[in-house]
Amino acid sequence: MTKQELLNKTEYGFDDLVAVIKILRAPGGCPWDAEQTHKSIRRDLLEETYELIEGIDKDDAEMLREELGDVLLQVVFHADIAEDEGRFGISEVCTDICKKLIVRHPHVFGDVTVSGTENVLANWDSIKRETKHQKSDTEVLRSVSPAMPALMRADKLGKKARKMGFDFDDSEEAMQKVFEEAKEASEAYASGDKAATEEEFGDLLLAVVNAARLAGVDAERALYNANEKFLARFERVEAICNAEGKTLSSATREEKEEFWQKSKQKQL
Repeated sequence: MTKQELLNKTEYGFDDLVAVIKILRAPGGCPWDAEQTHKSIRRDLLEETYELIEGIDKDDAEMLREELGDVLLQVVFHADIAEDEGRFGISEVCTDICKKLIVRHPHVFGDVTVSGTENVLANWDSIKRETKHQKSDTEVLRSVSPAMPALMRADKLGKKARKMGFDFDDSEEAMQKVFEEAKEASEAYASGDKAATEEEFGDLLLAVVNAARLAGVDAERALYNANEKFLARFERVEAICNAEGKTLSSATREEKEEFWQKSKQKQL
């Protein structure tokens, strides 16, 4: 596909996107695009993914459409870099994912019968374990990517461990672990041992994620909502502060606490 052929179009498909990326990264194209590597644009993929999630959370169709395109761009970009390195191209990426979907849906593309969603998910896990040659339960747990946000990874590890029969009986038992870990974190902090304090806070966070999971709460979403609530209250505190002729930096600790309590009352 030539530049002129692309310029003459008013609507584009997936093959056109692949062609645009190839032109941008080819000699005579864009120097910046040509210089990029998997590592140099790693952060871009993360940022675009989070922006896509924002579009989903906002239920904003226009934003969702744009951000899906940005994420798709990253996929094609990485595939083109890999092709230049002689490793694989976008065709292999598409082939692999199509094969994976076909293999993991034997109830659609094969003769397996399922009774419902729970049966589908059980088959998925079993097939995934077999195709990835995971011989032990530990290998299954270690397959949960360490690059995931820590709260999300903790939740997924807990869910997988539960399928193996390794979990608390219920959320009440998990909450007792939270109290236990909070006490240990407090003791470690009081000791002044920084390494021990970090370790115990990590144990506390993991315990909280497990308790939330067993209570039917998504810890990542809960913390997201808590962050948004904090920002909203902070904005109200600043407005109250300004209305009293003060700034947050000039207000005393006692005044800030008073404004904070007022902000909570305004929210109710």
